[in-house]
Parts: sequence; structure tokens; C-alpha cells
Amino acid sequence: MPDPRRAIPRTDAVLAEPRIAKAAGTLGRDLVKAIVNAVQQAARVGEIAPADVVDTVLARLPAGASSLRPVVNATGVVVHTNLGRAPLSGAALDALTAAAGATDVEFDLTTGERARRGRGALAALAAAVPDAGGVHVVNNNAAALLLCALALAPGREIVVSRGELVEIGDGFRIPDLLASTGARLREVGTTNRTSIRDYAAALGPETGFVLKVHPSNYQVTGFTSAVPIGELAGLGVPVVADIGSGLLTPHPLLPDEPDATSALRAGAAVVTASGDKLLGGPQAGLLFGAADVVERLRRHPAARALRVDKLTLAALEATLRGPEPPVRAALDVPVESLRRRAEALAEALGADAVASVAAVGGGGAPGVELPSAAVSLPARYAAALRAGEPAVVGRVSGDRCLLDLRTVRPQEDVKILEAVRRCG
Repeated sequence: MPDPRRAIPRTDAVLAEPRIAKAAGTLGRDLVKAIVNAVQQAARVGEIAPADVVDTVLARLPAGASSLRPVVNATGVVVHTNLGRAPLSGAALDALTAAAGATDVEFDLTTGERARRGRGALAALAAAVPDAGGVHVVNNNAAALLLCALALAPGREIVVSRGELVEIGDGFRIPDLLASTGARLREVGTTNRTSIRDYAAALGPETGFVLKVHPSNYQVTGFTSAVPIGELAGLGVPVVADIGSGLLTPHPLLPDEPDATSALRAGAAVVTASGDKLLGGPQAGLLFGAADVVERLRRHPAARALRVDKLTLAALEATLRGPEPPVRAALDVPVESLRRRAEALAEALGADAVASVAAVGGGGAPGVELPSAAVSLPARYAAALRAGEPAVVGRVSGDRCLLDLRTVRPQEDVKILEAVRRCG
């Protein structure tokens, strides 16, 4: 009998197939060739027929050269850390594409000379928070806090309440981050109560600054007390306020969430925040404060290591100047609109539309519940939807898979519809 393996098409023949050759131009020849070789090996061991090699290669080709897959966030968590936090606006996506090639990020096209890096993004940030005398951008909020410790308290003390020594995720903790700079932490108060007297008693010639950290991913209730920024500012030493979530001005749905404008007006010397949470932009650490203090931060040697790239600057500026980003839209959408969409989808799918409760997420507004609406399916749909293209990630509650529409953009409803039908 002839060896059936002789019928397996050669590598060069498979790569020359027009659809596969086109994919190689997009994904890279090496990646496509590796998939071809793996499929040929599957044919050699009898897992597939030699005649199916080309079709199997086409089925295994990824949508893009990156291993990251697009996801429809139907969890009801507006800023979902595991799903990349804030989805970018269309304006930010366009800005990323425009900035991907050569750009004037650090060049003045009029004079032909070097210019301030990211001046457009910095100007947009300053316009968004007029109370800030200076602004600066680093690669995330932890980096912003790190820079404050390096520049404002080298070898000195940072006074902080014990109730604000938080863990920020994945085992990383604020006290460890600050201690890594060589600064010394001076803990005051207790885990549930700290007074202005506790801070005052700890101040001395070794004090670099007082740190006020918003406990953005948990709540302490009951017999508690904390000192507001305004009172701390009256102690005569700089106050660094880590507000975390990136809210620049007050939001009516989040009355207890600190914002940069209010913190500065209360007397904070520096405010740090995240760009990829409630602001709705790319990952970035935002710094606002007095002009001379921010300039010290900007000129510190570590600032070079913590700076952001041109893509971040482009997306940040577009987020600030452009239309409402998806995070803000998800917060502000009326629940009645969500109900109508859920009912329409449920009717088309023969499923149920149910009331739901969404959350802000991303280490912001703990305990705040956002009324929402969802499509309710049997729990078995959850795994199948995650495996689809695009992946749809819902929330499993008991024996049901809930697809919460507060975090689904209206234009994604058709993707939900098609994805569920494929699973049926």
C-alpha cells in the first residue's frame, strides 16, 4: 500500500496557496510557516487527512499577529482590570494609528528644532484641570507615586495613615513600593481611625510629605475616622493625594469618589491618578500640582525611566479632547435604555431579560451599585461564549450566565446576538 503521508502537500506549496500567502503578508511568514508545519505533523500522525491540510491551516490562523484577542465585556464591570480596563474611544484609536509612524512627538515642525515632549497631551491635561499649576504624565499611577517618593522624600519620612497602606493588586503593596525608593514610612493612627493629632505628632525635620491614599478597592465602615486633605494641608508640609481612579472633576453618580480638581482646591501639593480608569484613556499615571513641585518631578532622573511613549500621549490627548469615551458613556447611560436593548436581544434569542447590578470596578468607587439590565442564559453558555470569535465574557450567577449590557456598547449588540446563536 502506498504511504498516505506522501499525499501531504509540501510546505512551499501550502505557503503559496493565495489565502495563506495573503495571511503571511499580514501575520509574518515565520508565524504562518510554524502553523503549516504543525498541521503537516498532525496529518503525519493521522489526526487529519492530507487533503484537509490547507483548510486546517486557514482555520488555525489567528486574526492578527498579536496573541491578544478582542473581547466583548458583558460582565457589568465598567473598568475591568483583567480585560484591559478602559476601552478606548474611536478618537483615541484613530490617534494611535496616526501616531504609529514618524510623528512630531518631540519636534517643532515650524522651527525645525527639538520641542517639549508630548506638549499636546500635557496642554489637554492642563486644560481639563485648570486648578493645576503643572501637569506631568508617567506610565501608571504606581509610577507617579514612586516618582513623588524619589523626588520629594529621598531618605526622608513619608507620613501615612495605617488605614491607607493598601494593596493595589497582584500582591503589590503601597508600603513596599514606597520603601523601595529609600524613603521611610512613618505610620500613624490605627487601621480604622486616624486623627489630625496623629499626623501632627509625627511631623518633624525628617518629614518629606504626608501621603493621603484613597482606599479605592475596599471600604472600612462602622467605627471609623479619617482626616480630609484640607486639614492635612494646614499642617505646613506638602500633601500628596493618591486619588487612584482618574476622576478629574466630580461625577454625580460617584459622590464619594475623590477627584483631582477637588483635591487641589483642598490644598494638595500633588495629586496622582490613573489614566485608564474613570478618565477612560490609556494606561498612564497622571500628576497634577503646584508648578514648582511638578517641575521637580519632571526633572528627576527617574522621570526618564518612567516616561510614556508616543502612542500613550496620542491616545491620552484624544481622550481628553475628543468625544465622550466608552467608560463615561457606560456610567451615564440611562437604565431604561439598557432595559430596551436587553428585551430586544432576549426576544431575538428566545431568552430572558432581567434586572442586573453593575459595578464601576478598576479600584474605583467601591460599594457603588449601578442599576443595569442583562440577557439571562443557562450557565453552560459562559464557556462557549468565551471560546468564540470575538470572545464574549459574561458573569455567571448561580445557574445563569448574565450578559450585562451596561458594559456592552450599542454597536456590539449584534456581536452578542451572533455569538449566542453560534453557541446554540
